[in-house]
Amino acid sequence: MKDKIVNIAVQVLPTAKDKHPYAIVDEAIAEIAASGLNYRVTPFETVIEGPYEEVMRLVEKVQDACYKAGADSLMCYIKIQSRAEGNVTISDKMEKYDS
Repeated sequence: MKDKIVNIAVQVLPTAKDKHPYAIVDEAIAEIAASGLNYRVTPFETVIEGPYEEVMRLVEKVQDACYKAGADSLMCYIKIQSRAEGNVTISDKMEKYDS
């Protein structure tokens, strides 16, 4: 599975005394954007597409980015979609909705 292309949805819910959570989430999204992996931001989570191990390393970096941005605590929710045969792509699921 480690070489298969998967979709991982990650939602971070940071809390901080002196910073609005959206500012911290912006830093998490910047980390994802810098990765070069295919991704899609939605109102509740960000879906990342890539090799399983690479995406999981990115999830760790996303959490680190939140703490560097000032989070005091963080809830991180992850959903993983994989297939026994073949890859999972964002476009496979979204093409009929994209205009």
